[in-house]
Amino acid sequence: IKQKDRKNNSDTLYEVVCLESESERERRKTTASPSLRLPQSGSQGSMIPSPPEDDEEEDNDEPLLSGSGDVSKECAEKILETWGELLSKWHLNLSVRPKTLSALVRSGVPEALRGEVWQLLAGCHNNDHLVEKYRILITKESPQDSAITRDINRTFPAHDYFKDTGGDGQDSLYKICKAYSVYDEEIGYCQGQSFLAAVLLLHMPEEQAFSVLVKIMFDYGLRELFKQNFEDLHCKFYQLERLMQEYIPDLYNHFLDISLEAHMYASQWFLTLFTAKFPLYMVFHIIDLLLCEGISVIFNVALGLLKTTKDDLLLTDFEGALKFFRVQLPKRYRSEENAKKLMELACNMKISQKKLKKYEKEYHTMREQQAQQEDPIERFERENRRLQEANMRLEQENDDLAHELVTSKIALRKDLDNAEEKADALNKELLMTKQKLIDAEEEKRRLEEESAQLKEMCRRELDKAESEIKKNSSIIGDYKQICSQLSERLEKQQTANKAEIEKIRQKVDDCEHCREFFNKEGRVKVASSAKDGSDEDTDEEKETLKNQLREMELELAQTKLQLVEAECKIQDLEHHLGLALNEVQAAKKTWFNRTISSIKTVTGVQGKETC
Repeated sequence: IKQKDRKNNSDTLYEVVCLESESERERRKTTASPSLRLPQSGSQGSMIPSPPEDDEEEDNDEPLLSGSGDVSKECAEKILETWGELLSKWHLNLSVRPKTLSALVRSGVPEALRGEVWQLLAGCHNNDHLVEKYRILITKESPQDSAITRDINRTFPAHDYFKDTGGDGQDSLYKICKAYSVYDEEIGYCQGQSFLAAVLLLHMPEEQAFSVLVKIMFDYGLRELFKQNFEDLHCKFYQLERLMQEYIPDLYNHFLDISLEAHMYASQWFLTLFTAKFPLYMVFHIIDLLLCEGISVIFNVALGLLKTTKDDLLLTDFEGALKFFRVQLPKRYRSEENAKKLMELACNMKISQKKLKKYEKEYHTMREQQAQQEDPIERFERENRRLQEANMRLEQENDDLAHELVTSKIALRKDLDNAEEKADALNKELLMTKQKLIDAEEEKRRLEEESAQLKEMCRRELDKAESEIKKNSSIIGDYKQICSQLSERLEKQQTANKAEIEKIRQKVDDCEHCREFFNKEGRVKVASSAKDGSDEDTDEEKETLKNQLREMELELAQTKLQLVEAECKIQDLEHHLGLALNEVQAAKKTWFNRTISSIKTVTGVQGKETC
């Protein structure tokens, strides 16, 4: 703006001459080499924000969701055989990488072998201490729990394993991020870590994924990007711009013209290792290279992306370039063919570590010069703000520790009270058990006395029953003998009578005079009074014999009845004897079992007291 002349000097008017951004003014002040362009950094532990994006001005173009793309596990048999031979040799000496490993990794690790190969590349073949540490860490509270929970729902929404809220994938991812935030107290959880953890979880269990994440953060230097207010990240941006100036000068100059700085498009590339936006096929291949060759691979991939899309980027303005990086660039590599070409180009780029060291030294020199040229008051104010932030962070940590200490004391007091209550309950239970033992011993003595009395009663009853059985047996024997004698006597009498009758019949048949008194059947003919007299004598004898026979039959029936009664009584006695014996056995078992149970209970309680 410049002051405008007016006739009336009472008012001062200004007119706008031109509009110029602050970044353009800074760029004009610098030389042709890349200037130090540092955005306002946020607090440590958060990703550097990109410029705001207006979705309504993007022609409804939606960016590619993270976790997109399918990666097939199919692989040529020859490639699998080559990897199988390499892994067999590698397992013989895990401390030395095979010579052919780098060439094979540049072609891409077979998907089916990535879980094993990544762990070997990261040096996690002997990570039992990290696995045990992880199981302890997931039980602790994280001060960044809310940030972790918020990021989990935005990580790989396009992948089936992570898209369900509260599913197994999100649960495992939450535990890994939480464990790392507790493990690395200096850095904690940083936005973007969840994407890297999700990539690892797709290839291995959560314990191993945590171990590889720790190795990448510490051994590969990824955590350095988050330290000291992202100082190392700004150095990486400077190195990338210097590499662009060397390898893609026309694109570098175009970015200068439209005031597009590296932090505006490359923040996620460095902080998430390209895992947040690009298709999984490309992401997995980048992790292959990173674990094999180190974090400098990011520069190869970044230059490859910029070089392959240079023609499109040269046609864009500031807003168009940002939209291209956010929307079109990731979608371009949904095709495996394009991703393979990109990775081949990145692998063929020769970026020496010596050159990167040189650019790093330039950056630090520039920072020192800038600090010297800076107004001391501003420097002191910035340093004061940094110290105030550090002080606030330390105060917050102190408050958290104090709160944790109070919480721990309360928890310990509660545990102690619970332990004392439990001890009192156990003492009461012990006293009750001892009383039960005394009662059991008294009951045992009573049962022993009852058992002895019952045994004596059973013995008496048994002796009595045996004597009754013997007596009845002798009676039965006598009755049987009498019946046998009577039966023999009856049979003899019947035989004698039959023989005598037969003799009489023969004599009658021989006598002509007597034959007239009998018919052909041998029966007596009733003809006269003499016959009547003789018949009466014969009938009396028959009647006498019949009476004797009836008496003998009656006596035999009575004897048999007595025999049956005796047998019934014997069976009844045997039944009572069996019941008595069963009761004795039951009483013995009940007493024995209760005694054993009481002894076991007392022994268990005494064992606990001893412990």
